[in-house]
Amino acid sequence: MFELKPIVAADKAAAYRELETQLRALLTGERDFIANAANTAALLYHTVPGLNWAGFYRLVGGVLILGPFQGKPACVRIPMGRGTCGTAAELRTTVRVADCRAFPGHIPCDPASNSELVVPLLQDGRLHGVLDLDSPVRNRFDAADQAGLERLAAVFTAATEW
Repeated sequence: MFELKPIVAADKAAAYRELETQLRALLTGERDFIANAANTAALLYHTVPGLNWAGFYRLVGGVLILGPFQGKPACVRIPMGRGTCGTAAELRTTVRVADCRAFPGHIPCDPASNSELVVPLLQDGRLHGVLDLDSPVRNRFDAADQAGLERLAAVFTAATEW
């Protein structure tokens, strides 16, 4: 049984290193996408402060399709290049949005979301989907969050059978 441990760290970098240790332990021995995505979304939602949504979109036939998540119901299909998720997927780079309403083409699945961070899930140059985190707090995500969440996304991607 996995025990969720509160993150106690002096700074964000240390907190994300501690969270990475927990994620590695949580994913050990499991390769299934749904199982790993569900547990990763739950871990992030319950340990990263200030989130109102954490989850995955998987690339299927050129469209991002909703995967396991924590939070309110979400948009099911997102075309490549649309919204924050589609933009991150198309560009194959993390997109950090300080104010969702100022982002061109933002798709408002939850009107309470004010900032967003989307990390593409890449393995050997192949795009598998994205990790999406939303917050009701404007400017919630900074460079330390981005670096930490990119590392966690890499751990998830390496642990998952695609």
